[in-house]
Amino acid sequence: MTGHHPWRGVLVATALPLNDDLSVDYDKYAGHCAWLVENGCDGVVPNGSLGEYQVLTPEERARVVETAVAAVGGERVMPGVAAYGSAEARRWAEQAGEAGCRAVMLLPPNAYRADERSVLAHYAEVARSGLPVVAYNNPIDTKVDLVPELLARLHGEGYIRGVKEFSGDVRRAYRIAELAPELDLLIGADDVLLELAVAGAKGWVAGYPNALPRACVELYRAVAGGDLGTALPLYRQLHPLLRWDSRVEFVQAIKLSMDIAGRHGGPCRPPRAALLPGQEAAVRAATEKALAAGLS
Repeated sequence: MTGHHPWRGVLVATALPLNDDLSVDYDKYAGHCAWLVENGCDGVVPNGSLGEYQVLTPEERARVVETAVAAVGGERVMPGVAAYGSAEARRWAEQAGEAGCRAVMLLPPNAYRADERSVLAHYAEVARSGLPVVAYNNPIDTKVDLVPELLARLHGEGYIRGVKEFSGDVRRAYRIAELAPELDLLIGADDVLLELAVAGAKGWVAGYPNALPRACVELYRAVAGGDLGTALPLYRQLHPLLRWDSRVEFVQAIKLSMDIAGRHGGPCRPPRAALLPGQEAAVRAATEKALAAGLS
């Protein structure tokens, strides 16, 4: 990670520890952020999808960012600033800047299926906050697809510096590189990490390091360094877990893996329900197998 590109490297989309009454445990969250950095991660992304930002109050959401900055330093914190309206998203970007962050991550408008003009206007407005913006392409959840041509336009207008790519279509990496060679591609889904890293990704906005940071960082560094001899066997070992990052129940799965690994994952806020027994058994078995293999 460099000062000019704080979104590069392994940035963990942090899960948010909740108490039994579903209130936020800020002390545990601060400790979790620090622990991730101590175990080799380059930074954290609070208030992403994994951080359950949609069900936080504005006060909680602001305090989560401030807690992360106090724990690891603003240069290591890239908050998600997604909101229904552009004005609100810009306010969250400004809050991030005031807290000391050096970049933010922004979904397209997600209250409706926005057209290209709306997407451009949205990113233009948030870019006025003055902080570098990393786009987050998640067409599965938002129903708005930031295709390579649109990303190139957003980058050409100066609205975005990078993109967290969660479409799952690894072919896009090469098209993005052709159309916008200066736009940093970030791996957005854990289960295509190797494919996108080989294709030239500059970073990984990651889920599973919440539970197994050292093994995930080792995997990323190996692929980024061209050491496929180390990376491929490790990727195969971790993939039964990594694929949960692309499933509807990803928050519950990662929090369960955290609990099993001795961290505090804990419950989720409604409407997220507990894993079904079969899902829980699958996550538990895959996590225990990884831990037994010495991965942590």
